[in-house]
Amino acid sequence: MLPNDPSPPTDAVAAPDLGYGGADARRGHVLPIVFTGSGSEYFRIWSVNLLLTLMTLGLYHPWAKVRRLRYFYGNTLIGDHPLDFHGEPRRMLRGLLLVGVLVGLYSLAGSVSPGASLAALVIVAAVWPALFRAAQQFRLANTSWRGLRFRFTGGLWGAYRAILPLFLPGLIAWGVVVTVGGRAGEILAGLFVLVPALLLPLLWWLVKKYQHDHYALGQVQTQLRTGPGSFYGVLLKTLGVSLLSGALAGAAIALLVGGSVAALFGGRTHATGWTTAIGVLIPLLGIYVAMVLVIRPYATSRLQNLVWNRTQSTDIRFESALRFWPLVRLTLKNWSLVLVTLGLYWPFAAIATTRMRLQAMTVHTRNPPDELVNRERPRADDASGDAAGDLFGIDVGL
Repeated sequence: MLPNDPSPPTDAVAAPDLGYGGADARRGHVLPIVFTGSGSEYFRIWSVNLLLTLMTLGLYHPWAKVRRLRYFYGNTLIGDHPLDFHGEPRRMLRGLLLVGVLVGLYSLAGSVSPGASLAALVIVAAVWPALFRAAQQFRLANTSWRGLRFRFTGGLWGAYRAILPLFLPGLIAWGVVVTVGGRAGEILAGLFVLVPALLLPLLWWLVKKYQHDHYALGQVQTQLRTGPGSFYGVLLKTLGVSLLSGALAGAAIALLVGGSVAALFGGRTHATGWTTAIGVLIPLLGIYVAMVLVIRPYATSRLQNLVWNRTQSTDIRFESALRFWPLVRLTLKNWSLVLVTLGLYWPFAAIATTRMRLQAMTVHTRNPPDELVNRERPRADDASGDAAGDLFGIDVGL
């Protein structure tokens, strides 16, 4: 919950009983998360990063990312102790170049023939789960708290089970287009494209399950204790909010513009091409605005609360109380100022959003944090973190 906010988080997902009941609850320790970043400080970092990235045609991106991560991590305090990021830009450059090569080959293959495009998609699907796992290992191995390096313990087979289903509908659709061809192939491919919409909560649960089951700090390893049903519940609620907010926004804007057009034409009721175009485009604009200002904050708050309230270990659990309406108001403010300032407010918006999302979370430990740190210190002082950085020195932005 945010500081100085006495009202209860009415839209937060309740945290389950994870073994902290009774006497353990009274002996538990709460580590609040505080974000101390400043919009003006980050604006200087962001502007320099943007300028150097443009001047180097994107090659400065890894150095820019390291500067950004070190600033955000260094200003994220868990129990009064900041996080730290130790990644090396030169190693991250390998990931950037590799992804660039994959994207370039896929684009080139798509311009040759559908068969070549399908082959390129197969190659990307074959290597992407391994890249995803390597990126998780790299990020965690280069993140520390109180001198302890985090780890990602997920296996390669688990990565393929979690990530490969995301590609299967696309692979099947492209295969249908290549083998069947014609109008029938396009119709069948379209049907297969609809499959991800129905399976999206399941696919997202697979990814989050793989991630949150393998976060580790020393001997402590987390686990996501929820099934795909809860993700479908969030999807259904989000769809309801989407339909309602989109309809209201579209109707309100259409009425407003319709009245203005009627006044402009002196009350004439005959339709013209221009007024018809406005009548179609304005409701669509309203739906898009509703998606940005309402639907995304709703899905963000619900998913953050769901995932982190269900993430736990025998020693640690998390609590998230990110509230929907404060996030909507912040999103409205951020986008309004970004538009007014022609994008210059973007760093301030990023800081404000990060602060709200992080400070909505707390960490609960069964034992005193000092005891946890001292117990895990011998494992953290070995070369496992550096070895992981050498072996999995890749970051693909996942």
